[in-house]
Amino acid sequence: MFQGAAALSLDVKGRLAIPVRHREALASVADGRLVLTAHPHRCLLLYPEPAWEPIRDKVLAASSMNPQSAAIKRLLVGNAREEAMDAAGRLLIAPELRQFAELEKQVWLVGQGSHFEIWSDSGWKRQQDAVFLLSDQCLPPGLEDLAL
Repeated sequence: MFQGAAALSLDVKGRLAIPVRHREALASVADGRLVLTAHPHRCLLLYPEPAWEPIRDKVLAASSMNPQSAAIKRLLVGNAREEAMDAAGRLLIAPELRQFAELEKQVWLVGQGSHFEIWSDSGWKRQQDAVFLLSDQCLPPGLEDLAL
């Protein structure tokens, strides 16, 4: 279970040092095999390979003749890259994916249970601001009875 948000820095080669608290879990769940791909909200998704496979299979099973399904296939599967952490626990983020998500020096690694989102600093701030704007609205379906 990956949770929490961490502000991290990309090095000059575009590598992200995975926080120590998550390295062991990623190594044990997937033997260090990870999948990095694009998300429609302009962040990146980082999955342990076993958690990615059923999502990939479901996306690939959708019709290529449906324009929406084809677009999602192109985005998620077309941008998917198999990556591995190096011995220092760093993950290389390809230039194409860094450009897609507008990643610069500071990024955010945000746990989402089975995977992580990787956000640019400005993208993460926009997401946080959007949540505060929703505070006066009704909760989305499935969360109507959420009590904190």
